[in-house]
Amino acid sequence: MPISEGHEEGARNVERLIKYALKKGIQCLSFWGSSMDNLKKRPLEEKIALMDIYKRYFERLLESPEIHENQAKINVIGRWEEQFPEALKKIIHQVIEKTKKYEKKVLNFFLAYSGNDEMIQAIEKIKNSCEKNVKITSEIVEKNLMTAGIPAVDYLIRTGGEPHNSNGFLMWKTAESQLYFSEVSFPDFDEEKFEEALKEYERRGRRFGE
Repeated sequence: MPISEGHEEGARNVERLIKYALKKGIQCLSFWGSSMDNLKKRPLEEKIALMDIYKRYFERLLESPEIHENQAKINVIGRWEEQFPEALKKIIHQVIEKTKKYEKKVLNFFLAYSGNDEMIQAIEKIKNSCEKNVKITSEIVEKNLMTAGIPAVDYLIRTGGEPHNSNGFLMWKTAESQLYFSEVSFPDFDEEKFEEALKEYERRGRRFGE
């Protein structure tokens, strides 16, 4: 199948999993849609297809009954404003604006995002804003992250049969996360597979370094 069809099916699956997560009462759900390298290194035709998919599915989120009934605040995190065309940025800003006052649920999309880039950017902000010889604390680091204010990650799920993290994804927020690796590709990680992952999480004990 064409690569663009794989992205399309992945977007359909995101919709399915969002609806399922809202029904399950999950408070905060995040999807990593693209890294900086994804957008810089992939063929132009693929990137154009990806931008079109983002535009159409954010337009759907804008009017999604599930989003508004569940009062899910939508965050879009990364350097997407530097990478995306104006028409797409306009739609994303509309989605963010329309849901910014919601407080019951949180839905995060990471686009043009790299964990390594997030940490470098945070360090630069601290260097430029803090007084000389200031003591660097975890609170200061947290305050300067792209993900400032978003809760730490309880459970990180990676699909595709690759049991590792990539590109320092959310390295600060995943310090105490439970990890789950699925052999199936993301478009096949359906509600049933998600439920299996959630049941596995329920069976685990979290020690937080103890």
